[in-house]
Amino acid sequence: MKKILILALLVASNFACSDEFFDLKPQGRASIDQLKNKNGVNALLIGVYSLLDGVGSGNTGRTSTSSNYVFGGVASDDAVKGTDAGDQPEQSFIEQYNWLADNTYFLGKWWGMYDGVARANEVIQIVKSPEIKDMTDAEKNQVIAEARFLRGYYHFECKKMWNNIPYIDETVYVAADPNSTKIPNTTDAWPKIEADFDFAVKNLPATQSQKGRATQWAAKAFLAKAYLFQKKWAPAKALLEDVLKNSGKRLMANYHENYRNGAYNNNAESIFEIQFSINDGTNGDNGNVGDNLNWPYASTAPGRGCCGFYQPSHNLVNAFKTDANGLPMIGSKVDGSEDTFNDVDLPNDQGITASTAFTLDKSIPVDPRLDWTVGRRGVNFLDWGQMPGSSWVRDQTYAGPFIGKKWMYYLAEENSSTHSTNKRSTNNNFRVIKLSTVILWLAECEVELGNLDAAQDLVNQIRNRAKTGSVQDASVNYKVEPYPAGTFTSKGADFARNAVHMETRLEFAMEGHRFFDLVRWGIAAPVLNKYAKEEGAPGKEPSGRTFVKRGYMVGKTFTAPKNNYFPLPQDEILNSQKDGKPVLVQNPGY
Repeated sequence: MKKILILALLVASNFACSDEFFDLKPQGRASIDQLKNKNGVNALLIGVYSLLDGVGSGNTGRTSTSSNYVFGGVASDDAVKGTDAGDQPEQSFIEQYNWLADNTYFLGKWWGMYDGVARANEVIQIVKSPEIKDMTDAEKNQVIAEARFLRGYYHFECKKMWNNIPYIDETVYVAADPNSTKIPNTTDAWPKIEADFDFAVKNLPATQSQKGRATQWAAKAFLAKAYLFQKKWAPAKALLEDVLKNSGKRLMANYHENYRNGAYNNNAESIFEIQFSINDGTNGDNGNVGDNLNWPYASTAPGRGCCGFYQPSHNLVNAFKTDANGLPMIGSKVDGSEDTFNDVDLPNDQGITASTAFTLDKSIPVDPRLDWTVGRRGVNFLDWGQMPGSSWVRDQTYAGPFIGKKWMYYLAEENSSTHSTNKRSTNNNFRVIKLSTVILWLAECEVELGNLDAAQDLVNQIRNRAKTGSVQDASVNYKVEPYPAGTFTSKGADFARNAVHMETRLEFAMEGHRFFDLVRWGIAAPVLNKYAKEEGAPGKEPSGRTFVKRGYMVGKTFTAPKNNYFPLPQDEILNSQKDGKPVLVQNPGY
């Protein structure tokens, strides 16, 4: 929801003087007593929501942005850091699996998420106060449910980053006592995360009058996600089926309608999304500034110049190729080692200057979701005309020829969807969970429970939408078909798993989920080591033309189980000391 100014919550200072004349209240700040009413509680709750975009915790928003583009995207096979070799070296270290505990990106994510936890705990503590007289018990209970949903969300973000995390609730959190949050990270946080989402399921309404507030359906989806990460397939399936059948949500007719600004925010497919706004009396910080580096590098492009980060990999682009039957080019090994999509590269303009004549070979069949996800030279880029090539890329030699696309706006919407002083600040919400997410999670459950035909039917719902929906460029040979009846059953469970994994990748590419999916599927090491080897080697097109890819990935190694989780920030381990000893324990291998 749109942010409002949240006044800092401070306990009034104690003065040595006893004369009441000198007992002054802090000016321009709200005391606890002033917030013990319905308006104050709601303002504090909005403050908890406001950190969902990762901005406002004293860090740089890109370190804790809602898209997780660094940790979920750059760390995976979906994307490269982009830009040039010298900019933001902290991201380069993450991309190349050189993870150290003093990397400021890990610290920024920690700050952002645990600041959200702290705000949620303050809301729960205050709303429980008997001094609040203008709220009914039902209203208080809903506030607690929303705060616990958000607390679960922030802890979940930490859990998938670091695994071994401290869980902090309102019973131990004391705002005035920094030692109260020095909680060991040696107890599994999953049961308490589940409990937060379960409370939200039981106490949130099915719909909310204000867009962006958590609902019962969002809570059920997140609880199911927590189960998925723990491989609790049966309870996850029950929740997901409930959401699919009873939430009233539906797939949008066109895939791209999940990534358009303005009127397409909070659409019929959306289950939970993070709200962005522009031209709301602020300087643009409410418009997805956490992703404000991830734009083409030219003034003639969306964003109007800066900064060239987060570019799609060749591997991702090749994954959208389809065979003669319109199906993904995958094999029957669950780790993707028999997949063939990356054996030969799709034609592209790597190494070809923007001023050099270039005609893209568009004859090779591809899934139409490719060109709603990736900008490539010679293909229409929304309504901006054809993507012109390296003139939009900061350093094509270093970072490759492709541009991310899902967060871009249409030229016709430039002023209505962008901030007046910063075109990279937009009102295009980030969709955290969509009905398509639920469908593919449910397909995953069905595979693991042995229901391969059911899993295939669910995957085909997604593929049929891709087949019948709008396309970006009619001159491209788009070809996508559903799997023929009985394919999953005849080819076996490992093929079905790999098919679900591939469909998940194609549907949610560049949305910051990929790395965490690879880890929870147990295939991060083989997939990412194969990726590093192939992305670092010279590329080859069907015509025989060769070109240089990402040479800096040569020799980079992803080591499991160490690299399945990031190192805890060293500063936080030092800050956790009690009686001269740190409470937090570093993850193994760091």
